[in-house]
Amino acid sequence: MKAVAVRPGNPNSVHMVDAPMPKVSDIPDGRGVLVKVLKVGVDATDKEINEAKYGNAPEGCNYLIIGHEVFGLVQEVGPAVKHVKPGDYVTLTVRRPGNSIYDIIGTNDMTSESTYYERGINLRHGFMTEYVVDDLEFVVPMPKGLKHMHILAEPMSCAAKAIHQAYEAQRRLKVWRPKVAYVLGVGQIGLLATLVLRLRGIEVYSCARSPKGTINSKIVEGLGAHYVSTRETSLADLAAKVGKADLIIECTGSSASAFGAMEVLGLNGALVWTSVTGGQAKTEVPSDKINLDWVLGNKLLLGSVNGNREHFEMGIRYLSQGDLMYPGVMQQILTTPVRGLDNYQEMMRLLVEGKSLKVFLEVAEG
Repeated sequence: MKAVAVRPGNPNSVHMVDAPMPKVSDIPDGRGVLVKVLKVGVDATDKEINEAKYGNAPEGCNYLIIGHEVFGLVQEVGPAVKHVKPGDYVTLTVRRPGNSIYDIIGTNDMTSESTYYERGINLRHGFMTEYVVDDLEFVVPMPKGLKHMHILAEPMSCAAKAIHQAYEAQRRLKVWRPKVAYVLGVGQIGLLATLVLRLRGIEVYSCARSPKGTINSKIVEGLGAHYVSTRETSLADLAAKVGKADLIIECTGSSASAFGAMEVLGLNGALVWTSVTGGQAKTEVPSDKINLDWVLGNKLLLGSVNGNREHFEMGIRYLSQGDLMYPGVMQQILTTPVRGLDNYQEMMRLLVEGKSLKVFLEVAEG
């Protein structure tokens, strides 16, 4: 069976491997679901894994099959599987459980262990292959009516979780109703976060360096949000004009942006970092002022990575609602399909080039 993999620790090692064909019986107790992979999305995580910035192969294997954004078709299920059947469209979650109490109760995205397991990222093979099998717990149904959104389910789970976690943490305030939000970065996570915030009725300012007129800015405006080019209007100027944000979702991939966001958060506000920065960059910040403002302002900083099944289901509901509220807008994220596993080099070239909003591999028809 064809699969696209890297050799962790070896930069630019993406290659094709012949992987074993999975079987439903690979999963014990009749809990297996065999899925034919239809599409796999790629993002900066896959690029950085290929650059050997992070990522580890499963124990006993010298390669890691990449790909963590998947859309597929159920082929076969074990006798314990009741929530999906052959012919159903599905996506699969990414994080797999360890042994902490959080893993045991199903919130494996919040594990307290330093070693974590993520399909296509760390110690578990991913989805860029012809077929995958997994436990029923990690297989999430996708409505046929959302087939055109396919691989957006995984990044939407990340956006949905980030915002949900902010609301959960802000219960400390008893009453918290954010009116103004900044989204920093308008890649897929930023755009999906913009959608979630708009569906919650929040005034959203989505910020990026590019001038207006890009597909990203058009999607922002199609959602009824405000696009802000930070080359024309700094975050400080934006805050002076519209007020500091009650909620900031930072998803630029830049640690400088992540720390800079701390200066434009309002009183009792929440800042959520979603960026994963695999590098050695350093940035200077006015730490005394930030410390004073944050302590006196009761401000909150939290990190959010990945999602569990609940967040996938939550994200799929947001995609459904968003498709009704803003028809045709979110599908515009899916800019750059690449046909077939054999064209993985072209997929990686486009990803490294960085000119496409969303690159995804069309593995099979279905």
